Amino acid sequence: MAIVYFENRFVEEEEAKISIKTNSFHYGTAVFEGIRAYYNREEDTMYGLFFKEHYQRLFQNMRILNMEIEETVDELVDITAELVKKNNHKEDVYIRPIVYFADLAIGPKLIGYKAKIAIYTLPLGDYIDTNKGIKAKVSSWTRLNDNMIPPRLKVTGAYVNSAMAKTEALLNGADEAIVLNQKGYVAEGSAENIFIVRNGKLITPPVSEDILEGITRNAVMDIAKDIGIPVIERSISRTELYVADEVFFCGTGAQISPVVEIDQKKIGNGEVGPITKKIKDIYFDAVRGKIEKYRHWVIPIK
Repeated sequence: MAIVYFENRFVEEEEAKISIKTNSFHYGTAVFEGIRAYYNREEDTMYGLFFKEHYQRLFQNMRILNMEIEETVDELVDITAELVKKNNHKEDVYIRPIVYFADLAIGPKLIGYKAKIAIYTLPLGDYIDTNKGIKAKVSSWTRLNDNMIPPRLKVTGAYVNSAMAKTEALLNGADEAIVLNQKGYVAEGSAENIFIVRNGKLITPPVSEDILEGITRNAVMDIAKDIGIPVIERSISRTELYVADEVFFCGTGAQISPVVEIDQKKIGNGEVGPITKKIKDIYFDAVRGKIEKYRHWVIPIK
């Protein structure tokens, strides 16, 4: 039986239940994070990736929704490491912390309710194929903007927008969607940040283009700078995707996912590009604690 952290204590998963009257269940006001821990088989060690950074972002999101919980960032880092240990994982895992208004009350508001946190883990390999490359489609659905539901906010209700875009892509034979913002510029994937490569430079939309302020996005930019690839944050037009030398998604779930076709147009030569592959290879070694330079990204869990 899996162990989860639920409302201030470790319990068996079957005990972690919320009522159908739970406020956030009705109004989509829960905030969450997606975190990974990677198994290094040679060392028989799990490595928790960016635990503190994810919880710092969770607390920023909670602030936007007027949420407070009893646990601190540092306590949640320790709780999450203990949770991974209690479940004795020997494979890569995904970790989902979610903060919600636990009150059994009706009413779409963000004050007067009490927030609680739950955390669970599950085995997870590649959310998107990270080797052969995927097909993407520019979505007819527009990304929400900061004055609607802020895309920097990982709030459950906002992911209806992502689900619409992703479903449209799947129904049209693609693997993933690319969404544009209200100005018509490229924002991100349905649940991933996006990078393009042109003339040896890495280009990605700035945080002002209604995107998630991605933790993996920051890691990719650090890797690129370390290997001498210039990084530019600027607006990207839709048709610039078609003439890019390389395109890839990144995120905790997606990891580094090359895109080889967009709107039935080949990107580059239709294969995983050399810059994407180099960044991907470094990233996958780093998250398993194999590169000293990036050991500060991870914490060993034994």
